[in-house]
Amino acid sequence: MDPINDAYGQEILAHFNGRDSFEIIERDDGYFDVSGGPKPYFSEYDDWPDHEKRAIDLAKGRVLDIGCGAGRHSLHLQKNGLDVTGIDISPLAIRVCKLRGLRKAENISIVDVGRFEESSFDTIIMMGNNFGLLGSFNGAKSLLKEFHRITSSSGMIIAESNDPYKTDNPSHLEYHKFNLQRGRMAGQLRIRVRFGKYVGDWFDYLLVSRDEMKEILRGTGWRVKELFDSGGSPYIAHILKEQ
Repeated sequence: MDPINDAYGQEILAHFNGRDSFEIIERDDGYFDVSGGPKPYFSEYDDWPDHEKRAIDLAKGRVLDIGCGAGRHSLHLQKNGLDVTGIDISPLAIRVCKLRGLRKAENISIVDVGRFEESSFDTIIMMGNNFGLLGSFNGAKSLLKEFHRITSSSGMIIAESNDPYKTDNPSHLEYHKFNLQRGRMAGQLRIRVRFGKYVGDWFDYLLVSRDEMKEILRGTGWRVKELFDSGGSPYIAHILKEQ
């Protein structure tokens, strides 16, 4: 990815360097949303919500952090003695991870995880709603089978998602209908990130309900063991290999 298209990485780098930073999300129906910026990407364990702490504490062995961003989860696990590899499609995010001390950080897209050898990892984490990086129903099934290959026999996935149906925003409800009309899952977003003069590439980001996640997992060799609820729409799934 060219840095000029790496709006997400530019905002992370700006925050790391002490500059004001923010994030604008543009959806393909013309909807815009402004987040509070990348500060949460740098938060420490003590500041994480309880459901996130409980989930991340399950990580073990060799860990693959997919969509590692500024590296908050990777750095926490590395500090606790785990062998962590962080990957992100953003080259600038990976640069920040390395500057912050992450020993293994690679500029790799989720669609390229097939380059890892069989049984390379014991845990895959997809925090910060990064189950969404699976992109689509069929894309998710394909990638989950690849995750099965690159994890050990006792491998696990710790993945966060956001239930798209827990909203009363008319624009979101209309978008659900728009997606269904074009043969997509209701929560399959088509978005891009903007920051300052930088505009990222369009990509699919999949939000799913708990039941939809279980349906996606069916036939991939994975099953949900338990769910950690936030009390709102976000939740984290502890996913194990089927025996």
